[in-house]
Amino acid sequence: MTGAAQNHGWLDTRFTFSFADYFDQHHVEFRTLRVMNDDRIAGGGGFPTHQHRDMEIVTYVLEGAP
Repeated sequence: MTGAAQNHGWLDTRFTFSFADYFDQHHVEFRTLRVMNDDRIAGGGGFPTHQHRDMEIVTYVLEGAP
């Protein structure tokens, strides 16, 4: 996966489309897809409650239990 990577301790993330502090004019969006992240979240961690409007979020567990 090309793009940018950030590690926040509880969250190790990589993203291909322009997101957060990463901007690449060639990767702003692909039709209706705007963000594709590979997020590795530490056990017991997670994102605080925040809004998403008009989005479908797909999550799958690589190991452990959901």
